[in-house]
Amino acid sequence: MLTDLVLRGAPIREIAARAADVEALGFDAVGVTETNGNPFLAAAQAAQGTSTVRVATAIALAFPRTPMDVAYTAWDLQELSGGRFALGIGSQVRAHVERRYGAVWSHPARRMREFVLALGAIWDAWESGADLDFRGEFYSHTLMPPNFRPRPTAQPRPPVLLAAVRERMTEVAGEVADGFLGHAFCTERVLREVTMPALERGLERGGRSRRDIEVTASVFVALSGEEWEACRRRVAFYGSTPGYRHVLDLHGLGGLHDALHALSRSGGWAEMPALVDDDVLALFAVRGEDPVAIAQEVRERTSGVADRVGLVSELTAPAQLAPVAAAL
Repeated sequence: MLTDLVLRGAPIREIAARAADVEALGFDAVGVTETNGNPFLAAAQAAQGTSTVRVATAIALAFPRTPMDVAYTAWDLQELSGGRFALGIGSQVRAHVERRYGAVWSHPARRMREFVLALGAIWDAWESGADLDFRGEFYSHTLMPPNFRPRPTAQPRPPVLLAAVRERMTEVAGEVADGFLGHAFCTERVLREVTMPALERGLERGGRSRRDIEVTASVFVALSGEEWEACRRRVAFYGSTPGYRHVLDLHGLGGLHDALHALSRSGGWAEMPALVDDDVLALFAVRGEDPVAIAQEVRERTSGVADRVGLVSELTAPAQLAPVAAAL
């Protein structure tokens, strides 16, 4: 199984060196996030600091940008990386899109489907030299003079990896994307009983098969007690968010969401982790000191559904996670 590691919130000046370390440790891909900086600038740094691993945005937000903007950027990153770039995109939630970015939020699943189709239409026009004529409900791209066409490259177009949590967006990934990026706030049961059936519905709608899409599952990994507590804080945070409630509901834990959400609304962030007991945390996180045993549990949780796995760890250094990746 291929293993990916995401550099979360790393300073831009350190991205190239950190990505080089991830590559040297034997991981198959390095991802960069859109948390407190621009993911595309970080991806450029990661691409220049590496030579073999895949470099991906994990993720870049789609809705604050236009398909044309993202198409140009991804095209350049694919050339810069020598064909190793993967465009991971996601929707974020309404509050961030509207209040942090000042962008439009509406019909996220339909809008994302059209966004991915628009990317393909733009790249088709660049590759073939044909006129650009994409007309959709949310995006329209009908002008592409010769001077504004990127020059041909020897690289294939970047794969589009779509992050999804809820079923409708997961169906969109199955219908139109090259890959699906699973969230770490996802239990094995949700992955098998909710996510994969939704993905299959999307594949059927798009006239595609499972072979046409790459599936990445993400798993919290804790090699220390300190990391285990960091995972508890992350699970408490995600569990307080209404958009993730369905995950807890499937396990009969809707009451936990209600309690976490109430504390988040009253500012009781420090009190939230105590509500997540070890049994609940073990639904999301794998804990241990033996890399082989950890890898085996990760494999059991994702076998038969995932092609790649992202190891999610807040405090553990990549060098400590490398034996787990090697065992996988």
